[in-house]
Amino acid sequence: MSAENHYLDAIEALDSDNREEALEKAYKAVKLDPEHVDAWQIISDAHLTADGKSANLIDASKSMAAVKQIVKLDPTRIDMWVRGGRLLADELGLMFDALEWWQQVRNHAPHEVTPLIEQATILADLGLYKEGRERIETILNENMDVATSQYGRVHQLLGLFNNAVQQNDSEYFKPWEKRHPGWLAIEAKMRKAPVSETTIFMLVTVPVLFGVIILSNFIAGEGLVAFCLTSVVIFIAVIAGMRFTKNMFRTVNKPAFNLLRAMNFESSTGYSVTSEDIRTSVLYMYILQRKPVAWQERMLMIIEEKNKLPKNWQLELPDFESHLDEIGQIDDAEAPFWESDLAEPYEEE
Repeated sequence: MSAENHYLDAIEALDSDNREEALEKAYKAVKLDPEHVDAWQIISDAHLTADGKSANLIDASKSMAAVKQIVKLDPTRIDMWVRGGRLLADELGLMFDALEWWQQVRNHAPHEVTPLIEQATILADLGLYKEGRERIETILNENMDVATSQYGRVHQLLGLFNNAVQQNDSEYFKPWEKRHPGWLAIEAKMRKAPVSETTIFMLVTVPVLFGVIILSNFIAGEGLVAFCLTSVVIFIAVIAGMRFTKNMFRTVNKPAFNLLRAMNFESSTGYSVTSEDIRTSVLYMYILQRKPVAWQERMLMIIEEKNKLPKNWQLELPDFESHLDEIGQIDDAEAPFWESDLAEPYEEE
């Protein structure tokens, strides 16, 4: 039986939601023809659930392995590059690997905006605001084509980075620093779950709206003019309440966001930086339970291994200019990013 016939059987099985049979047939197809791109995609698809639930660690890893085979055989498959980036960052928590992955996309598609946006998002999650702003500024400086659906995200990231870089660098929470003040803030709030944005909005805005409605009867009176005036005031109050809520949400839950950054750092490096007291707290469990299954399983493995962050650990980022060599703007070969001096070493205090 040929590889193509096994592939067709795999499609039929996957359409019938028989994932085990689809995988069996697809693996037979790639065994006969290792360069069968479509069969590799069936393998990646079948390892991911169709009902929206996150895959476990084994399935997410196998799906990622298939994606690597696909882009190796056909680097023009932007959809598979996107899937790989999301699997690395969101499902597996390998953010530094995801940064390198998106840089590889730039090597094959240097004019694509998505890799820059994804890199900027990851850098923001890691608290590397200066590097993240450079990614967004590259989009603007090179006058790259931004899809309408991406304008809002670019504008939001740029605003975040501009606000962050104006602050003192010492205020950024650095989880790799054992004695950073951010750890004390986490310990102070670790016994409670974070406050939801909806709760803050209800506590702040609803009383104001209720007061506006009551006072409107005494001040504006009745009639169409009074109704229009009251409606305008309510609209302004809602908009102001939403903006105030967003700012308050970030301020009140800053320790939770700091702990999330520490957990992302642990998942990305494989090193444990969180104390046992914090790790068994209500806040830690609240965040962990809302992560994908593969992410949770991998984090539990990191916790069990108890690998401490080395004192000589260095922050290593990809060479964000490596794609220029692909389009002929760099003549001399450069050293790989892990041998470069782009990043200064960070040590525990």
